[in-house]
Amino acid sequence: MDRNQLRDLLEAVRDGSLNADDALERLARLPVSHGEHTVADTHRELRCGVPEVIYAAGKTPEQCAAAAKLLAEAHDRVLLTKADATRHMAVAKVLPQATFHAEAGCVTWFRQAQQEKRGFVLVLAAGTSDLQVAAEAQVTLDWMGVQTELITDIGVAGLHRLLHHVERLRTADCLVVAAGMEGALPSVVAGLVACPLVAVPTSVGYGSSFQGLTALLAMLNSCAPGIGVVNIDNGFGAGLLAAKIAKSAHPLH
Repeated sequence: MDRNQLRDLLEAVRDGSLNADDALERLARLPVSHGEHTVADTHRELRCGVPEVIYAAGKTPEQCAAAAKLLAEAHDRVLLTKADATRHMAVAKVLPQATFHAEAGCVTWFRQAQQEKRGFVLVLAAGTSDLQVAAEAQVTLDWMGVQTELITDIGVAGLHRLLHHVERLRTADCLVVAAGMEGALPSVVAGLVACPLVAVPTSVGYGSSFQGLTALLAMLNSCAPGIGVVNIDNGFGAGLLAAKIAKSAHPLH
């Protein structure tokens, strides 16, 4: 249940279209909903502004479907990250409108068409090898109700490719920059723009990249101010943080 749903519930009691006992029954389901293997935190959106998200890796398709069903009963949107086609098929059996985003490894479901988006975030991928992480960030931003675009293959090995997009970068409320190898791209971009930047290191690279550790440390040690860094391959975390930043720049009135 989100704030809008709770407000609708209270207004229904006030105007007499819902009796108090039925309202109590609905509220009794808060703050959690129990399944066989899952305890869904259905109160999280009220506390944090974002529903609980399902991390699909390590869960069976059936467990993913059960968790998705519990969350869909309490919210108007569901997101699974680190998912695959098999898990999507299981979720689609209980939520037929669920969509699989293969490049991002995500599944999304919406009860109804999304309303007008707030904020604008550009997602940058240093190379094509970073696309999966960048795509996860982009799907998360869209699920959060933020307008987003993806720009790819603008790593520092061909700096002129980045410079071609500088004016566009300056129109965003926030940037997400995904890079592996030496992880230099966020530092370069942060030196060209005024908006906040969320850097996400990827595990792309040769042996001394240490599965993304080199990029992570480079981003944490950047001399360019205004950079926030999330964990290796955490496109979801980067997208969520960027969405909160962008939406705070365009509050509801």
